[in-house]
This record gives sequence, structure tokens and C-alpha cells, in this order.
Amino acid sequence: MTILDPEPTATAVRRFPDGFLLGAAAAAYQIEGAAHEGGRTDSIWDAFSRVPGAVINADNGDVACDHYHRYRDDVALMKELGLNAYRFSTSWARVRPDGGPVNPEGVDFYSRLVDELLGAGIVPWLTLYHWDLPQALEERGGWANRDTAYRFRDYALSLHDALGDRVDIWTTLNEPWCSSFLSYTGGAHAPGRQDVAAGLAAAHHLMLGHGLAVQALRERDPSLELGITLNLTNAKPVDPTSPGDLDAARRIDGQFNRVFLDPIFRGHYAGDLLADVGHLGLRDVIRPGDLEIISTPIDALGVNYYHGEFVSSLPPEERHGGEAPTERPTRSPFPAAEGVHFHARGLPQTVMGWEVEPDGLRELLGRVHREYTGPAGVRLLVTENGAAYDDEVSPDGAIHDVERTEFLLSHLGAILDAIDEGTPVHGYFYWSILDNFEWAWGYDKRFGIVRVDYDTQERTIKDSGLAYQRVIRHRALPAASAR
Repeated sequence: MTILDPEPTATAVRRFPDGFLLGAAAAAYQIEGAAHEGGRTDSIWDAFSRVPGAVINADNGDVACDHYHRYRDDVALMKELGLNAYRFSTSWARVRPDGGPVNPEGVDFYSRLVDELLGAGIVPWLTLYHWDLPQALEERGGWANRDTAYRFRDYALSLHDALGDRVDIWTTLNEPWCSSFLSYTGGAHAPGRQDVAAGLAAAHHLMLGHGLAVQALRERDPSLELGITLNLTNAKPVDPTSPGDLDAARRIDGQFNRVFLDPIFRGHYAGDLLADVGHLGLRDVIRPGDLEIISTPIDALGVNYYHGEFVSSLPPEERHGGEAPTERPTRSPFPAAEGVHFHARGLPQTVMGWEVEPDGLRELLGRVHREYTGPAGVRLLVTENGAAYDDEVSPDGAIHDVERTEFLLSHLGAILDAIDEGTPVHGYFYWSILDNFEWAWGYDKRFGIVRVDYDTQERTIKDSGLAYQRVIRHRALPAASAR
């Protein structure tokens, strides 16, 4: 029995619960192209891509996958794959260029996309912000400027004016860790700043914008399903008996996971986190009432999971011998992680250098449910999970991406393991539906279950996409795929 069998038998498969969504995801700047068409103006990623050395090969999103012009064909591909839902983001720079008035032509694009999805029987899962802040707002301080949170609320309401009659599920932010710490402190992503205080301010203001948008949308329509998507990790000590390693894991957990989870679900920053970073600028930006806004109840939490972290107070060359890793040109994105060192565990890796650990997803989902979403009565979903590999096109034109197929099936199996353990998980979105502009990696890395030839814009469903198509059709995994 394999996933390619047309009719798996009940005894040979593990089935997904009724109502479990099987979908895929993408983001506006990564696929749309049409960077300066239809009234769209520069986002921070347009500006960042022009900085020498910021993006591999000086790639940019000017054309990307040309989804802006090819969205009907792309939705037809989604229908062919059988997707239950499509998680997409809207471009702030297209909807409200320069952060100014609503652009009817930009809104119309998303209206047509939503209609196309609904016509194909695919649930539109809208994300308001996937990192493409209008550059004009960055020039006024960006997310380090408190005013941006209020401009975000206005942008959210503008989209609800246009799409609220057809879109029921709204995600405010995608991965605020990346759009604050990786972008304002680490400098690896747009806008490319390397400022600890700015990163902490950006993190707080992103969450403030989230809370303001949730409040405003809830007031508009109490029936909406509102949530946020966080990229989360398992931070584990190399030596669980070492106080230094345990503290390293605590700090990474605090500055990666709890810095967002605690304010959203508990209405406060953890004491140990404030002890670590409060003096670096975080306390300066928290105003009375902020945490009440940030902790406005939500309906859904999206978890993005790619890999875990294995950390120590000792560098790999001291603990294991060998060469020290090459220094990166950007600083650590963590505001207070001096003396924390990241180690490999000898697991298989994707071409991003990320270790493949499906069971880490089971473990992470269980923890998030026990400590956060379960007590709050919030739906839990995996909103991104995927892998980049060096795909080769066979002479017959097929892409036999065995590693990605195994990655996909094993992580779906980990979700079923979590469900078997009592963690209610309500959906899974593979990242990404298409090969696309992979941020600072440009077009050098391919995550898609559909290959894009960037010269011709031809789409080809990879073997991983065909495997996912069969999973969706049968709403089941072969038992061997779970572990």
C-alpha cells in the first residue's frame, strides 16, 4: 500500500478528522509580481531588494510568479490539487499605496481572487500582513513607530469594507518574530536595520496593531474568525544537566515563542523575559492599556513550523571540536542571546540548512495547546510547514522530489500523532503552493509543490504535489507515513 494507490483501505490508513482543512499558502510579495502596476507603490521589500548584497543574485519581486496576471490559472491548479483552503496575503502597498487612501484597483484584484477561489470551492484564508509594509511608512519609522499600529488597523478595515461579505477567516499578522527581530534587529530581512531597541519596539507595535485590528474587525462583524500566525520552535538544551545550556534554551524560548504567546494569551510579558530585555527598550514602548488590547480574545492560532533549535552556552567547536562557523554579515536577531550557540543534531537537512524533525511538530503543538490555546478555547492550525530542496526536472518534464514528498507526509503524520495524543489540530497549510521569491534567498531556494519556470512562467505539479493531491482526495495517510 502506498499513497499512490487509488482506494486505500480503512485498515491501512490514518484518516484526518472531519472538518480538518488541507490547504496551501503563499504571500503577496513572493508571488504576485506587477510591482508597479495597478497603483501599487514600493513596499519595504522593493526598497530592500535594491540594496547591494541584501538579496542573493540581486533578485526582486518585480515579476516573481506573475500571479497578479495568472491568478485564474493558479486557482485552477489549486482546484486540481483539491485544496480545501488557500492561505494568501494582501499587499498593504497595493491596497493603500504609501499607507495613504484606498486604491480601488488594488482592492479589485483581491476581490477577483476571492471570487475565483469561492467559485472553485476553496476557502479563502486571508492574512493581512506578510511583511510588505509600505516603504513610505518605513520612512516615518516603520513598525518602530507606534503610529504604524493604528495605520494597520485602518488598512484592515479598508479590506473588510471590500471583502468582508465573502471572507470569513482573517489572520492579522504572519510571523511577527521575522518582521520585528529578523528585520529590525538582525538586519537579514527588510528594512534591514540592526537596532535592538527598534526590534523590540517593532515586536510590541506589531502586536498592538494585531489587537487593534482584532477589536475593530470584531466590532464590525462578531461572526468573523480572527487570529494570528506565529512561527514557533522547540528550544532544547544540548546538555539538559548544564545550567548554562538550560539558560540558553530558556532565553531562546522567551525571545522566540513566549515574547508573543504570553502577551496575546496571558496579557503580560513573562518576568524572565523582561529581566532579559526590558532594559534594552521594551519597557519604554509599553503604555497603559496596550496589553489589554494585545490580549483581545482570538478564535484561531496558526503555528508555522520548519525546524527546532538545539542550543548551548558553548560553541560547537568547544564541545565537539572542528571549525567555528563562518560569521554572518548580520547580527543575531535575538535581542539578548549573547553566549547562546546553535548546534546541529546530525539530522537530515533541507538545502536551507534546517534540520528535518517531524516529531518536533507533534511536541510543539502539544505544548501550545496545553499552555495557551486549550485554556483559551482557541482553534489550533499549522499554517506553514515546508521544505526547500534542489529540484531537478527529469527528461520527461516531471519533478521527482522524493525528499519533499517524505517531508510533507512525515509532518502530516506528526499532526495525526498530536491528534492521537489529544491535541485538537484543525488544519494544515503546506508552504508553498508555488516556488517563489524566497525573501533574502531570492529565487535560489524552491519550496513549492508546484514548480515555476521563472523564464516561461510555466507551472508543473511536482511529485510532492501529486502525493498531497491523493492525501486530500482520500483525506488519509498511509500508516507508514506517520512515523
